[in-house]
Amino acid sequence: MFGLEKRDTSMLIIVAVLTMFAPFILNPFPAGSALAQFNAGYPDLMQRFVIFGIFAIGFNILFGLTGYLSFGHAAFLGVGSYSAVWMFKLLSMNVIPAIILSVIVAGLFSLLIGFVSLRRSGIYFSILTLAFAQMSFNLAYSVLTPITNGETGLQLTLNDPRVLGVSATADGSIPVTNLFGMEMRSTFELAVGPWAFQFNAGYYLCAVILLLAFYLSIRIFRSPFGMMLRAVKSNQQRMNYTGLNTRPYTLAAFVISGMYAGLAGGLMASMDPLAGAERMQWTASGEVVLMTILGGAGTLIGPVLGAGFIKYFENIFSKINDGVLHSWFSFMPDGLENAMVTLIHPFVGKGWHLTLGILFMLVVIFLPGGLVEGGQRIRKWAKNKRSGGETPTGKTEPAE
Repeated sequence: MFGLEKRDTSMLIIVAVLTMFAPFILNPFPAGSALAQFNAGYPDLMQRFVIFGIFAIGFNILFGLTGYLSFGHAAFLGVGSYSAVWMFKLLSMNVIPAIILSVIVAGLFSLLIGFVSLRRSGIYFSILTLAFAQMSFNLAYSVLTPITNGETGLQLTLNDPRVLGVSATADGSIPVTNLFGMEMRSTFELAVGPWAFQFNAGYYLCAVILLLAFYLSIRIFRSPFGMMLRAVKSNQQRMNYTGLNTRPYTLAAFVISGMYAGLAGGLMASMDPLAGAERMQWTASGEVVLMTILGGAGTLIGPVLGAGFIKYFENIFSKINDGVLHSWFSFMPDGLENAMVTLIHPFVGKGWHLTLGILFMLVVIFLPGGLVEGGQRIRKWAKNKRSGGETPTGKTEPAE
């Protein structure tokens, strides 16, 4: 189906089910219950899940296939955001032209940076990409303020010319982003007993684009081009000795990866028409590296799982404050309740980075292949349980 093998088709269907039914999957607990704190089925967070999933899928095409570790991919994310906002300011509030421009500009920018950076490999390549990203951040933050609006960030105003649209609505407010008239912030809420499920137009646009991006990544992984990139990762020096020039392949992978990042940046701006220099900082580049490694670098579904894992726990841990903790332990005697709150307080709220760091260390130590390896171990255990015996040794399956 779709020109894919049976296993790849199954994986695409799994991702499609997870994204299309996310409002139900991410809202397992009734609203108002103590466990509702762990629900994540609201539009803003679901949009971040799929947007950063696209970002990580693109990064995995470079890092997972070629082994080239870039610390500067946030530059393309930021460039895509700025391009989309400028399209909203000058042309129209339709998200399609903005997304297309984001991908094109990010592709051109990545071609320039990749052409220079790929003259080196290993740690030197990583440092070069980091340097370019930091230069881009500083240019956006201070030097190019007429284009980027500096530290304030680029945003829409009532004075925008907007050739194919109005600068202000009838009530004097700024128009909202839309897809041929369907507003991206449009949300339908379905109440089923104590549960409330939200279906957001912007989220489903991002989800469909994620599925297309995932399908394209599968085709790249299974293509002769993908096999060549795997060979580069395996032993690039040996390939050079045979007389094969690998630079066009690595440059193409770098540009494709940059275009994915630009697509993610364009979608970010489409959901919230604001672009700031902070999206180009080295921390944003480090985040996508963590997502890819955590999910499983070089696998197909790993980056999507890693992006969802980090964004979910980042949101959950950061919003657990002392009031929530006291409500959880209110059944205990006062002294014990206060002791439990004091014990857990450093790991949640403002200290959520510590908890996320511990989770990341645990995954790296016990699951070197990422979350995908964890899934494979569970599947192997379940298969052994059903068969009542052990799996023959020597048979291994590639991580996907």
